[in-house]
Amino acid sequence: MIAHLQRATGTAALIPALYGQDNPRHRLRPRLIAADYRGADKQPPLLGDPQEVLGGGVLDAPALRIGSRAPEQPVWMCSVRSDPRRPDLTDAQWADVARRLVSATGLAPRGDPDGCRWAAIRMLDRSVHIVGTVVREDGSVRSTYRDAFHMQTECNRIAADLGHLTRPVPSVTTAKDCPVPGPWITINLEPSGGVVAKGAGDDLTAALLKHAGFRQIEDWYGRRHRLPSTTAAADRAAIATHAAEMLRAARYRVDLDPKLDTDPLTGRTSRHAPGTASEQILQLTDRIRNTAEFEEFAAVLDELLDPDGGILDRVHDALEAASEQATDLDPDQFVLSDHFNVASDFITAAQGELGEALDEVQRDRSHQASAHTTLAGAPYSAAATRAARTLSPAVATRGVNAAVPLAPTPPAGPGPATRPTGRAR
Repeated sequence: MIAHLQRATGTAALIPALYGQDNPRHRLRPRLIAADYRGADKQPPLLGDPQEVLGGGVLDAPALRIGSRAPEQPVWMCSVRSDPRRPDLTDAQWADVARRLVSATGLAPRGDPDGCRWAAIRMLDRSVHIVGTVVREDGSVRSTYRDAFHMQTECNRIAADLGHLTRPVPSVTTAKDCPVPGPWITINLEPSGGVVAKGAGDDLTAALLKHAGFRQIEDWYGRRHRLPSTTAAADRAAIATHAAEMLRAARYRVDLDPKLDTDPLTGRTSRHAPGTASEQILQLTDRIRNTAEFEEFAAVLDELLDPDGGILDRVHDALEAASEQATDLDPDQFVLSDHFNVASDFITAAQGELGEALDEVQRDRSHQASAHTTLAGAPYSAAATRAARTLSPAVATRGVNAAVPLAPTPPAGPGPATRPTGRAR
């Protein structure tokens, strides 16, 4: 089950996308399956045609009520797709999925009367669209930070509850309960010549080891990973070193057998030819590790996370192209096409999660730039303060430019003292 988050300026802008083309033969018939309008004066129906909900402004009302304090895109939309290899869910099941997702993200927590308004709309098979607003009933604007992460985590739990996942989803722990760095992972060279990795108990480590070339084995000894016996002896050390580098980059503690620890640069060039996509990504990784200033760090991250031409965006386009090409070459390969399509949705979810991280980096860069400008002007301010201290008391009192000559002070006499015309501040 995959979730994809989007934002919009108003719910009326979603009507053309949800209802399809103007041709009646190709028009879609979306239906409302669940909704919660909170404290709305007018309560539209919870089932049926969503045209009244989207066009009537019932979801937009909280944002319009707070005026200029509302964000530019107050409409929050989440599209959820289920596994095409599994039976489709009923409307009642999809409605329950929508309620769980809006509660997990904090959009509309259970028992919170001031939560955000939302509506669940079905348009196609194996999917549902959840449309809501980020403005709560009490007028506050809900933060959408890490919504993509919480949404996908809850989707995995729902898929596990429905029996769509073969492995149970690990429970979510807080940062206090989860030690950082992660558990020890050992990669050893056995006397028989085989290379075995042990301690990879979660799905992330398993995916990284599989990407490096290891095969997963599960028997009475538990889960472990081994290089195929057909792997050339010259490549075993390079593959093991590459796997250790990826695991360490993911903040896992890795104990690599010294016999398998090769020069990273040597192993890298032997596995990745210069100029290839792999080599470019590795170079970008090195640039991230070698950044000395936050501004340089933000610039390199922009190349990776830019939604218009960044590396993640290119990977998403490549997976979508692979999905289309699979069915073009063989129309019966629709399952393989769906695999690539689901993977591209994962990249989209990652972009949604990392988009706000890039914005945060850009804001920090602007903050540091303004702080640097302030510090650059500090010597001038200090010099001006020192110069002011050297002026005569009259100049400092009257605030007059030192370059302008002052009128001579009359000699003191027996007459009454004259009050100065200026007021000391």
